Amino acid sequence: MNQEDANISAAVEMVELFASVGAERFELTHTNLDQQPRGCRHRQSVNQVKTSLPYLIPSSFRRQNNVILRPHNSAGTAFIQLDDLKADGVERVKPAAFMVIETSPANFQAWLAVEGAGKNEARRLRKGTGADETASGATRVAGSANHKRKYAPEFPIVKVTHAQEGRITTMAELDALGLVAPADPPKPPPALPRAGRAGHWPSYAKCLTNAPMTMERGQATDRRDISKADFTFAVIAIDWGHSIEETATRLMQESDKAKENGPGYAETTARNAAAAIAERAQRTNGP
Repeated sequence: MNQEDANISAAVEMVELFASVGAERFELTHTNLDQQPRGCRHRQSVNQVKTSLPYLIPSSFRRQNNVILRPHNSAGTAFIQLDDLKADGVERVKPAAFMVIETSPANFQAWLAVEGAGKNEARRLRKGTGADETASGATRVAGSANHKRKYAPEFPIVKVTHAQEGRITTMAELDALGLVAPADPPKPPPALPRAGRAGHWPSYAKCLTNAPMTMERGQATDRRDISKADFTFAVIAIDWGHSIEETATRLMQESDKAKENGPGYAETTARNAAAAIAERAQRTNGP
């Protein structure tokens, strides 16, 4: 089997793993080297995606495009993405994961199919495993290249490193494995907007400049943590009186990561920011 055929086979394997835990429909998106959208196919069936991959995977290398897949949850089962995991984090979640992917050297994401889980359960699971709490639910397709400028000219190939076909778990099992953060107490509505900021937006450039560096193997890199910058921007924007919807829309205009991961990522970031403001108000004002 030549390399092109091996890449297509890896992509098909990923789709079949999703199908084995109940996935029936997908969003199939293409982005360029600057993570800008270059097309999207909505509500694709398993067979439609598998039929497309022998054409999409080879062309993605020629065009330096990314091939990104977002599974739709099936009835009663949520597909939860645990992103930005290191090797030790992967080992903790591997027993319950139906798939683990290496998106770049030593950077992993795990996928779990969880019965009866909702957004709150997914958030607690991400928090308990140390995964990125703003994960979008979209993933690069195995067998395709991770086309980002920082990796040029040797773009890493996305790989499936662990697979358990048909592996479905429950929140009770995950809790027993010590992977779930405790439930939060009820939160009050977000604090009232501050006066004098109507119509203004915070500086995204300043949020990015002040964001911490990302960490790899316990060492700081020379790259800013875009997720932290996005969250800080959203907190300030909502604190200044912008709604969650307005903030998510603005984040799509400002953040490269939001452009890459889509509206779901932007809305999750804005909602998490609103929850953080509400929590801050509760601490300040007391019960």
